[in-house]
Amino acid sequence: MQRTRLFLIRHGQVEGFEEKRYNGQVNIPLTALGREQSIRVSSYLAKEPLAAVYSSDLDRSCYCAERLAESHGLQVCQHAELRELHIGDWEGRTWAELLEAYPDDWQARLRDLVNYRVPGGESLQDAADRIRPILSSILAAHPEGDVALVAHGGVNRIILLDAIGAPLDRAFSIEQDFGCLNIIDYFADGNSVVRLLNGRAHLEAPCGP
Repeated sequence: MQRTRLFLIRHGQVEGFEEKRYNGQVNIPLTALGREQSIRVSSYLAKEPLAAVYSSDLDRSCYCAERLAESHGLQVCQHAELRELHIGDWEGRTWAELLEAYPDDWQARLRDLVNYRVPGGESLQDAADRIRPILSSILAAHPEGDVALVAHGGVNRIILLDAIGAPLDRAFSIEQDFGCLNIIDYFADGNSVVRLLNGRAHLEAPCGP
């Protein structure tokens, strides 16, 4: 049966990872390990017959996407619609800071993860509404082929939940480590199968061909 295989990757480790924080759409640099993780996933996928490489336009995702594209002689297709959840006034701040400064808003978001909007930001539903159309267009452009997409923890969770038919309020039931790899097959009949979730084997694999 006709299918599109999506290699869905989370960007590598970022500076400030030691503290839980919402980076959102701020351009946070990768750590040295984050850059190495990007190289490792590129090496791991070097022999896959990728037809295209897509990415969020934020630097932390683009770095990995560019390494992947180079190894396949491709150009990265960047899309702002694939950016991380916009967390508004909370961007760049740690969870500890937010719990102290916005205790009521923090609890309100926990009560309605899908629909609650942080001031100046978007809800998880808002993010899903911008991510779903661009993913659909990517899949439609490659009805028989393999493509890579480098994005963010929140973006990947939305894509994975949709692939298994789970509601958005289960977003934190899925782990997405820095530099992880997911594999999803999308079939012409509308069905999808997650072949790999939060894969890390490539992070221990030797670099190089």
